[in-house]
Amino acid sequence: MPEAEEMDPEACYLGFEIAFRSKADKAAIERVFDFVRDDCLLRILPPHAKLAEYIQHIQATERIVAIGTSTGGTQALEAVLTALPRMVPGLVIVQHMPEKFTASFAQRLDGLCAIEVREAQNGDRVMPGRALIAPGGRHLLLKRSGAQYHVEVVDGPLVSRHKPSVDVLFRSVAKAAGRNALGILMTGMGDDGARGLKEMLDAGAHTIAQDEASCVVFGMPKEAIKLGAAREILTLAAVPEAIVAAGRGMGWKNAM
Repeated sequence: MPEAEEMDPEACYLGFEIAFRSKADKAAIERVFDFVRDDCLLRILPPHAKLAEYIQHIQATERIVAIGTSTGGTQALEAVLTALPRMVPGLVIVQHMPEKFTASFAQRLDGLCAIEVREAQNGDRVMPGRALIAPGGRHLLLKRSGAQYHVEVVDGPLVSRHKPSVDVLFRSVAKAAGRNALGILMTGMGDDGARGLKEMLDAGAHTIAQDEASCVVFGMPKEAIKLGAAREILTLAAVPEAIVAAGRGMGWKNAM
């Protein structure tokens, strides 16, 4: 089997066929898949049941990044998302914002960022290079269906005095993604997200709270730190690299 870097897309597909027929080890198959993904061929090449099954297995272990923020968060999110390269883990975001404002906020960010940014709709896939922002007045939950992650956008009562609630999102991420998630709680008033971040930590996720000096309001991160929910306390400027590092943890070759 030729080395992955010498293959063209068609050869990659043929390489998978040869690998499966000869029962090549998992590591060799992953090297080929990394080459295909790094070259942005984010699709299954000519149909092959075993290839599709294996790709689904890998996709099930992709990183998910969950971000919660409130007061000062629109500026903080812009600083973080505009600093990201195109190929980063899929992001799910709650920003406390009134109904009907989140769509225009997401649209503006989409025009500024290398990644895709959009207001979440029920059933949207979570995938690398895409950020989904909870609609104002609705809760956002991460769900896993087989090997894939998607979001549910639902109505319901206020949770931690908010809708959307960061706690609701983080708890769903803890359940659906566990240790494959990164949770980040940023500037904001109150305590929404603190308990959810602790649940993510307990489920094996890596967790981050924004530091006091770079917060507009050091409320939500402070409460998370008090609960012991944050593995790391980072400045706002350090958050993009933490997200990129989460992608590197899955063998992605990102460049800032």
